[in-house]
Amino acid sequence: MLERWRAAGLLGPALLTLVMLPVLLVLGTWQLQRLGWKQDLIAKLEARVAAEPVSYTSVLAEFHKSSPDLNTGDVEYMRVRVTGTFDHAEERHVYAPRSSSQGWNVFTLLKPEGGQPPVYVNRGWVPDKFKDPATRAEGQITGPVTITGLVRLDDPKTMFAAPNDPKGNRWYQRDTWAMRWGEKGPPSPEELSLMRLQGYAPFSIDAEAEPANPGEWPKGGTTEVHLPNSHLQYVVTWYGLALTLIVIFVVYARQRLAEYDQKSAYNHNAACV
Repeated sequence: MLERWRAAGLLGPALLTLVMLPVLLVLGTWQLQRLGWKQDLIAKLEARVAAEPVSYTSVLAEFHKSSPDLNTGDVEYMRVRVTGTFDHAEERHVYAPRSSSQGWNVFTLLKPEGGQPPVYVNRGWVPDKFKDPATRAEGQITGPVTITGLVRLDDPKTMFAAPNDPKGNRWYQRDTWAMRWGEKGPPSPEELSLMRLQGYAPFSIDAEAEPANPGEWPKGGTTEVHLPNSHLQYVVTWYGLALTLIVIFVVYARQRLAEYDQKSAYNHNAACV
């Protein structure tokens, strides 16, 4: 059989098929596992967004549940409620363009009651013309306020992200560590070692749309919990390619073997004449 396949020119295609087929099957299986993971994640996030809000203290405890240094707690998108006072001097603007206009998410430092760590709250979105707080003075709430919203962790740092502009108060990433220093920028490691820092929350809170801010701006409810899930499509694609590879090889092999057998029979008959 091996000699027959070699003579038919099938050893190379067969070897290539044996190499590629496991690769396609592994990729399909990996995407199948990712599909289950993504479905569980979507279900968890949907449950969190719809859940009753927990206390700010509970979220901090969950974040630091292993140790203050490890920060392994799973708090992303937890619904939280906290009461405190806004420090509008510590307002930061994170770039958030929309199809309707250029705009910004307004992050303001909230100082919770009871001396708990300050936390940046994304109070909502404003178009570029209302970026200056003076243009929306009615919305600069004073006195105690209760905020309900979703816990959000900082954006992962990537090489493609635009650099933040602290001096211009223009931020292109959610970075609570950098935000706390404002236009001065973070201190040097030497300066940092000499400072007695007040603890800030290692996350921010996206405020819900209701209750609305006075004067309409900023408009809360900026968080959209929508995770794309194309893994089933990828599963079908990789397994489909594996099946297609098998079918193509079988068809090709049968054709080559038929041609070889036909040629061999012709040569045999010619030799007998």
